[in-house]
Amino acid sequence: MTMKKSLVLGVVAALGMSVSIASAEVDPNLPAYERVSGVSGNLSSVGSDTLNNLMTLWAEEFAKFYPNVNIQIQGAGTSTAPPALTEGTSNFGPMSRPMRDSEQRAFEERHGFPATLVPVAIDMIAVYVNKDNPIEGLSIPQVDAIFSPTRACGYGKDISTWGDAGMTGAWANRDITLYSRNAVSGTYGFFKENALCGGDFKSSINEQPGSSAVVRGVEQTLNGIGYSGIGYRTSGVRVVPLAATDGGEHFEATGDNAATGDYPLARFLYVAANQHPNDGWNPMEKEFFRMVLSAEGQGVVHRDGYVTLSAAAAERFRKEMNLD
Repeated sequence: MTMKKSLVLGVVAALGMSVSIASAEVDPNLPAYERVSGVSGNLSSVGSDTLNNLMTLWAEEFAKFYPNVNIQIQGAGTSTAPPALTEGTSNFGPMSRPMRDSEQRAFEERHGFPATLVPVAIDMIAVYVNKDNPIEGLSIPQVDAIFSPTRACGYGKDISTWGDAGMTGAWANRDITLYSRNAVSGTYGFFKENALCGGDFKSSINEQPGSSAVVRGVEQTLNGIGYSGIGYRTSGVRVVPLAATDGGEHFEATGDNAATGDYPLARFLYVAANQHPNDGWNPMEKEFFRMVLSAEGQGVVHRDGYVTLSAAAAERFRKEMNLD
């Protein structure tokens, strides 16, 4: 077992997750959300593009319980969340990665206590190719050699054509066209750390301002390859099965494989917020998180194509974040 996989399994076990989270779709033991009185007003969300659609759908679900709550949502990228939360220009900071130490320091210097990050779902970063590309799978070292000149994951040669990646016939001499998120994105940072082993991106990548733009680029380019959250999959692309090591077994991007650690590019998604250590939560923010961690909120997660939290994990988060 690789160190990374054992760490993933350790986190899964610690959170009480089932390795069959996807087959159950939404854990039937998740509690139904119950409306409370006195919740109305305006909320704002600034942060992750990956979470933009989820936040919109959650806002719509929340409005069913609280028609007098209005939530404004901006999704430019994860790196925009901590400054907005620190400056008090947003209530929620959706993030596709944990806060960096520097981001938490800035928040603490302003507020005197750390921001609270609530895990809300599990995402898988998918490697997408055009729907007509028949490649059967790639290893993480191969993905690294496709996207990075440094090849920090250890692959022995650069991969610039599909033939270099093992394809034959008409595909052998086709140059690979690369699509990527931009540096403000948490997905960019996650992919750089976990798929490029911390290496640099090739200068030839086509940086895109949003996750859906990456997928559209691959859709429109027969030789294209890109990466984005699994929730952005369309009929115009294929998700490539991935192996953690060169020569290892390839695994599809499924919830089961994310939970067991077999799929190598799985991660938690978070929403950061300002929970005062003495005064507690703003009532609207508290109820929003309680809804997200309920059967209704996790149903939204499933419908949007992400992996839901188990009832045990959601219960633990509610207790740790003082949401019960």
